[in-house]
Amino acid sequence: MSDKKMMRVTLVRSMNGRLASHQACVRGLGLRRMHHTVEVEDTPCTRGMAGKVSYMVKVEES
Repeated sequence: MSDKKMMRVTLVRSMNGRLASHQACVRGLGLRRMHHTVEVEDTPCTRGMAGKVSYMVKVEES
């Protein structure tokens, strides 16, 4: 098993009409469409990206 902490991020609100920088954060997290879930490494960088678009995504610790 890996010792890296991971977090699951799910897109729960649409990206339509959002700021370009917010859309870029969602894309950077690897999310492509509504209700798409990805597992990303829990780093300060990915935490910041998820925090910036917290109104659009659901984050679960794992």
